[in-house]
Amino acid sequence: MDISVSTNAGVVDAFLANAKASPATSTRYLISNEGHIAFDDSGVNGPLVIAMPGMGDLRHQYRRLRPYFDQAGLRLVTMDPRGQGESSISWGDFSAKAAAQDVLRLMDELGADQAFIAGNSYTAGAAAWAAFLAPKRIKGIILLGPIMRDIPVSPWLRALIRIGFMGPWKIQFWLAYWNSLFPSKKPADHKQFRESLKASLSKTGRMDVLYKMINLSKAETENIIGKVNVPSLVVMGTKRRLSM
Repeated sequence: MDISVSTNAGVVDAFLANAKASPATSTRYLISNEGHIAFDDSGVNGPLVIAMPGMGDLRHQYRRLRPYFDQAGLRLVTMDPRGQGESSISWGDFSAKAAAQDVLRLMDELGADQAFIAGNSYTAGAAAWAAFLAPKRIKGIILLGPIMRDIPVSPWLRALIRIGFMGPWKIQFWLAYWNSLFPSKKPADHKQFRESLKASLSKTGRMDVLYKMINLSKAETENIIGKVNVPSLVVMGTKRRLSM
């Protein structure tokens, strides 16, 4: 894996805080027998970049980057992974590998032979899986705050997470964690985005799927890290906090 690493959190925070969100495009769906995957497409006539949000987030987390992709002549397609955002929850497998297979199917749907893939947190593993499964189709991967290995969790923290997902407070519990991922500057529309995320997580079954995803092992993803052979950019902020 040819890796380049960036850790300048201050520059990234300032960049995102000052960027203006571009209007969202119309939602489209990739349909299969198991369910549907929601995505939107900038429609720019240029190299394709498929971007996925982190666990328990929305594809619109890339809203403030879209104008820069447009200016660079890159076609940005953002997708909600299985069980998140506007994608369905009717899947039997929510692993990073399964998300990667959805990426490759989406490329087929878009008629794209090649693409760059961006993933945040656990979907960084999906980007790596896409490159592992179809190395000739993936031109490069962007791993944003990647979580690709099982993180040791103390018994008390595991119990706290279980309790957090048990009661009527579970959405607020997750939103408190999500909000902690923005320790310095926040986007101007941070509060509005938080309300959108809250509305999404309030839909029936969403939090159950999220809890299932949190408990999935990443051992299979860790095993392929050294076998991914495409250019890879890793972005890890200096103020990065522990992801579950």
